[in-house]
Amino acid sequence: MTKDRMNPEVDFYFSKAQTWQNELEQLRLIVLDCGLTEVLKWGSPCYTFQRSNIVLIHVFKEYCALLFFKGALLQNADGILIQQTENVQGGRQIRFTNVREIIQLKPLLKAYIYEAIEVEKAGLTVKFKKSTEFAIAEEFQHRLAEIPALKTAFDALTPGRQRAYLLYFAQAKQSRTRESRVEKCMPQILNGKGLNEE
Repeated sequence: MTKDRMNPEVDFYFSKAQTWQNELEQLRLIVLDCGLTEVLKWGSPCYTFQRSNIVLIHVFKEYCALLFFKGALLQNADGILIQQTENVQGGRQIRFTNVREIIQLKPLLKAYIYEAIEVEKAGLTVKFKKSTEFAIAEEFQHRLAEIPALKTAFDALTPGRQRAYLLYFAQAKQSRTRESRVEKCMPQILNGKGLNEE
């Protein structure tokens, strides 16, 4: 039954994996056994319920993981869901460093997947912080006050694009670096584009 749910368009991801191959295959079987649809999104295997993203399998150098898109809404009574960085609002990971861990956690992983499906069925959504709740780097604030067209263009960006810029500017530790980032991004903002858009 699980093999029937495998999407041939996603097979290459698992066969090309140079690290974590056994772990990825085990995660794939567990997720597919929960009745989700397998698709490829952002270059990774993504599993959906009625076209809504539920969980993604992805790899890093030190670990592989299941990423629950609405993980912040899951109970996490076992404390295994991890927030990747302080700026990640909805997603939560369960990380693995060997196939043994995955096999031992199989019943628990399925429970989290089924809970994530129930969250989706209930129509629950993650309450994201508004862009106005993020700190604005002083260097960017100065430019917004100095150039009205920049403020107008920034205010017209989608909240996600605004957050990406605010986080990017704030991550720099030195004022000189923040200033350089603001200068570099001003043309993008004025053109209505997001941080990594061309």
